[in-house]
Amino acid sequence: MRSLSTAALLVLVFGMAMCGGGSPSEPAPSGPVTITILGERGAQSFSPNPATAAGRSVVFRNSDTVVHRVRLNDLSIDTGDIAPGATSNPVNMPPAGTNYHCSLHPTMVGAVGGGNTGPPPCQGIYC
Repeated sequence: MRSLSTAALLVLVFGMAMCGGGSPSEPAPSGPVTITILGERGAQSFSPNPATAAGRSVVFRNSDTVVHRVRLNDLSIDTGDIAPGATSNPVNMPPAGTNYHCSLHPTMVGAVGGGNTGPPPCQGIYC
């Protein structure tokens, strides 16, 4: 009986290890990261800023009273117009992070970085 209990315990432990029963201190990301559009406030136009979301799916929620349109500085992603109170469709951020702006209000700037690395340096006309 004792060897059966030991064998069952080993199977359980091995099974958990194979199924990803890893460290509970690092939860798997779930759903897109939400970045809130606050208004025309320069580098404080978006929250959080910078956002820790490199390589993740991101949605922009417009909590301002006017329309905004978020674009990556390299123009590779464009959310389209986001009405007041609306949320953009999810966009996939580059794995190395990026900088972005509101194309309707170019002084509104933001950045996305990774977990241990910040966003890349902002360069160009939107910085």
